[in-house]
Order: sequence, then C-alpha cells, then structure tokens
Amino acid sequence: MESSFPFINQALLITDQPFMTFHHFLVASACVLIAIFGYYFFKPRCIIYLIDFSCYQPPDFLRAPVSNFIEHLTISGVFDQESLDLQQKVLERSGISDDASVPASVHEIPPNASLPAAREETHEILFTIVEELFSKHEIDPKSIDILVSNCSLFCPSPSITSMIINRFGMRSDIKSFSLSGMGCSAGILSVNLVKDLMMIHGDSLALVLSLEAVSPNGYRGKSKSMLIANTIFRMGGAAILLSNRKQDINKAKYKLQHLIRTHFGSENESYESVMQQVDEEGKVGVALSKQLVRVASKALKINVVELGPRVLPYSEQLKYIISFIQRKWGMHKEIYTPNFKKAFEHFCIHAGGRAIIEGVEKHLKLDKKDVEASRSTLYRYGNTSSSSLWYELQYLEAKGRMKKGDKVWQIGFGSGFKANSAVWKCISEIDSRDRNAWSDRIHLYPVCGDASSELRTELLS
Repeated sequence: MESSFPFINQALLITDQPFMTFHHFLVASACVLIAIFGYYFFKPRCIIYLIDFSCYQPPDFLRAPVSNFIEHLTISGVFDQESLDLQQKVLERSGISDDASVPASVHEIPPNASLPAAREETHEILFTIVEELFSKHEIDPKSIDILVSNCSLFCPSPSITSMIINRFGMRSDIKSFSLSGMGCSAGILSVNLVKDLMMIHGDSLALVLSLEAVSPNGYRGKSKSMLIANTIFRMGGAAILLSNRKQDINKAKYKLQHLIRTHFGSENESYESVMQQVDEEGKVGVALSKQLVRVASKALKINVVELGPRVLPYSEQLKYIISFIQRKWGMHKEIYTPNFKKAFEHFCIHAGGRAIIEGVEKHLKLDKKDVEASRSTLYRYGNTSSSSLWYELQYLEAKGRMKKGDKVWQIGFGSGFKANSAVWKCISEIDSRDRNAWSDRIHLYPVCGDASSELRTELLS
C-alpha cells in the first residue's frame, strides 16, 4: 500500500524487515529480567544503627506521690467533688507509683500552664539528655546531620529542634524536622523519618528527640473522658542517636531490622478515640474514648498481619494459615495466634496505661515476664508518651537481659489512630552496669504484691 507521504513509505519498507529475531527477543527479555532482579535484590541497602540513647531521670524533688497529687488537685480549687473523686479513683488503679514525676510548674498552686513554663520543662528534659548522650560518646554537635523531634501537644515557635540547634550550636545546613500532633507512637515515626532521609543522605548521623510537655496540657473542666489524661501523663523524654555510617558499626548497640506503620484515621471510631477538643465550658483537653482499647487491638492486628511474615518462622506461619482455613470451613472457632516469642526475645509495649499493656499481653498471649519492662515503666515513670518505649529498653539493659543477637519488638500506639512497630537486633555486648534511668533502683523491680510497700519505703528514706 502506497502512502502520499514519503516518510511513511520509507517506514513501511523498513517494517518489512524483521526488527529482531525471536532469539534476539529472548536474549533482550532475559537481560531486562536480570536487570530488574539485580535492582531489587542486590541494590545497596541502607542499614540504620542505633549507637545509643538516653532517657531523662527527674530529680526526686519532682516526684508526685498519689496522696500529694490528690491533695494538690483539691487545694487548687479547680475541680468539683465529683471530678476529684473520679481522678482519685483512676489514679489509685492506674498502676503508677509515687515515684512518677511532674515538672516544677505543675507542683505550683494553681499549676502554671504558661508558655514560659512549657519551654522551661522542655529545656530541662532535652538539654539534660542530649548533653548526657553527647558527653558519653564525645559527639561534636556540629557532626549531627539530621535532627528530628516529636512532641504531640506543645508546638512552640521557634520549634523544639530550633531550641536544640541554638543551645548546642549545630550547623546551619542541618536537616531539622519538628513533628507534632502525632501522639504517643511518634517516637517510631521519627525513626521512620530518619530511615527515609538516610536512604538519600549517606554517611549521616541523626539525633531523635521524643517527649511530651506536661505543663501546658492539664485539663481543668468536668468532662470524664478528658479528666483521665490528667492522671496518667508524667514527665519524661528520650534522645536517640542513629547512624548509617560504616565507622559506627562497632560502637552501635542495635541495628534496625523492620519498621511497620499502621494508620486507621479513615475510620471515625479510630480517629476520635484520642482527640484534643473543647468541652461545653470552653476548656481544652484530650478526650480518651471508651473504645480506645478496642481500637488499639484492631490496629495492632493489622500491624501484626504485615509484620508477621517478615519475622515469624515458617512453622508458625503455616499453623496460622491452616487454622484460618479451618475456621473458614467451620472446623475451629478461633484462629491460631502465632507464638511471637519464637521471633523475639523481648517486648516493649507502649506504657499508655494498664488496660493497653494487659490488652496486648492477652492478644499476643505473652507471659508476665514478657510485659515486665512495660509494667515497670508505667509504675515508675507513668505514661511518658512517645519516650516510654525507650525507658522500657533501658529497663531490659539495666536488668542484664539484653544479649548480643537478641531481637526486641517495640510496639507504639498513638492518636490518629496509629499502631507502629520497630524491630531491633542487638549487635553488641550490653553492660548492665552502664548508668541509665533505672540504675539507682533496678534492684527493686519488678514490683508485685507486697513489694510495692518496700519500694515506697525506699523512696521515702
């Protein structure tokens, strides 16, 4: 067929000749497949090392014994009797001891919730733990390439990362990020952000800061769902030093193996389970819904479904699949719960409250010892928000339980609603004698039964 356009005629003549033989096609296809296989399976991996971390240990004069806490609430004149009775009831059942602390501003009558008070609390926590971490490892602040902070409810300007840059004189080209509003699971989110940044920026040293400012966030109204937060949150924070530099391999404590994030914000029940809002009297607070434990359980299930195939031995995965099929056929009522103790030696569950810890313990069929670090952290330090996972890891170190080759699973929960998991492998020998936030009283833990009175006696002496 002739075309009126000469260039088309030439193209038609060319196409009469075979572009390539079938043999050439097979060779080309094989080369493409090999290239794709090589890219996905042999591309350089970004390995994240956890060099060390530091947790804030409040001085004893900031302790808030339960009796003093209730007396303080009463004297402040802010709450009616019904609200006082509810907070006392929650406090006495919270699993939080007399050792947990609040900032100096909260000890004032009435509590000082001003911006300067919140800044002072943030300075006290972060400056202390960053200085401790830098001094221990002789880190020059100017060597920090990436700085990430997370604090859910206190979001000042200049930002929290700017406070650190100013205090320690960090470089002008540092990559800094201040995360807010992301709840108690934001510590793992911060590590995830660093991981993503290190995929692009090689040979980098990163500092992650996790805390929640207690000073500005006390609720002074009558809403029951918003009063609970007054009783469980306490003072605390953590600084974590991460690296993807080869020279840090020998001095790093842990290596990041997996990080899984789950977000249920598309569902209203989950989205509204933990929410900062204004009550009928115009007072701001954080409301915790009655569905919180159920929401957390649901989020954990989805998170575990994604994490399981990456960490569980094939025998456990097979048992789960068989039980799932049997349930579909009506042969069994319950699906087999995999034994995660075959994948991990240690568990760090966000110390958000007794119900959260007990819920995860039941859902994953863990033993009391598996959740000991979480219960002990709640008991001594209260709910320190995103930093609680790091207090738990320090507990395991102080107890001498963390051994080279062990794997630890950190499970964080936070508003949104989010469930996040991080899996770390211990790659060095951990010395339990190294001083940390547990060293002074680790011999008194775990606390159970009459041991709690022994601990109170120790604290008062």
